[in-house]
Amino acid sequence: MSRVSRDDIAAALAGVIDEESGKDVMSAGLVQGLVVREGHVGFSLEVDPAKGAQKEPLRAACEAAVRKVPGVLSVTAVLTAHRAAAQSPSPAKGHSHAHEGARAPQGAMKIPGVKAIVAVASGKGGVGKSTVAVNLALALARLGRRVGLLDADIYGPSIPRMMGLTGKPESKDGKKLLPKEKYGIKTMSIGYLVNEDTPMIWRGPMVQSALTQMMSDVEWGELDVLIVDMPPGTGDAQLTMAQRVPLTGAVVVSTPQEIALIDARKGFAMFEKTHIPVFGIVENMAYFVSPGSGEKSYIFGQGGARRMAEKLGCDFLGEVPLHMSIREKSDSGEPVVATAPESDEARPFIEIARRVAEHLDRALSGGARKAPAISIED
Repeated sequence: MSRVSRDDIAAALAGVIDEESGKDVMSAGLVQGLVVREGHVGFSLEVDPAKGAQKEPLRAACEAAVRKVPGVLSVTAVLTAHRAAAQSPSPAKGHSHAHEGARAPQGAMKIPGVKAIVAVASGKGGVGKSTVAVNLALALARLGRRVGLLDADIYGPSIPRMMGLTGKPESKDGKKLLPKEKYGIKTMSIGYLVNEDTPMIWRGPMVQSALTQMMSDVEWGELDVLIVDMPPGTGDAQLTMAQRVPLTGAVVVSTPQEIALIDARKGFAMFEKTHIPVFGIVENMAYFVSPGSGEKSYIFGQGGARRMAEKLGCDFLGEVPLHMSIREKSDSGEPVVATAPESDEARPFIEIARRVAEHLDRALSGGARKAPAISIED
């Protein structure tokens, strides 16, 4: 198999003409973030947001042209709406100065009908964050809240599999996507838009654009809370959410293991620096219950997340055991809170949801939080 290069892809895209400008997409400067890695190609087409739906045929033509290049295994092309950045006010004399790219426009993104947005985050992968996010969303729905669930983990979307949902979302007007619904909650994920086996090789700007569109270009309707399953870490995606979305609060997930707690503390610190309230910490995989004897085994240590919460001065929301049925039901698209809500395995999620709901009610009674301005101190 021949090795494909960026020049090969650029040459193929140079053959696709944008009718509006009369130029090829490369000459017109529409192609952004072109990435080629081991036969997998990703790029975005930067277009006027008012003409996004009209440009879909152009996006499809670009994908088709690249797919014909020998050595190409997969192609992911997305439309990104270029919006002029809001002008930031000059800092007051004697105060901090901000890099232009680091300051978030106040109220940059609003989602009509959504009362509150809660991020479920972790400092590292492998701690069961998505399992907690899915079951928390379902538990809040059982408590009578109108709930949406956004899978913001662009590189490793888990919500489609955990919710047992497949297929592309529909659109009534060709502009906004309709969220896919199951178990009484509305969901959206990049996993609905790309094949499960397709590697996501997008760079920061493409990730930020995809996250923005999955929030603002989705017909969420009236929601009491939108739960956002964040990608692990404290990189571009997390900062995009912190800077551009008025998050009501955050939930940090960790295991009791010290190496996981170190990264969880970084996630906590990121939310503190961006002035986002941390509702509390969840200790996942807290212990293993032997199926035969019922004896608890603290495989990853005992009480680490609880102690960290006490040290940081935030709430400890609860502990979730390492249980076979929780894993099996997540893998089969039948989350335990939805399919066995009265079980011992579901009970911790229900209790965690009650505590999160209390935080939500207090936060909302105090008024909505504005998106913060991120600045660099002198």
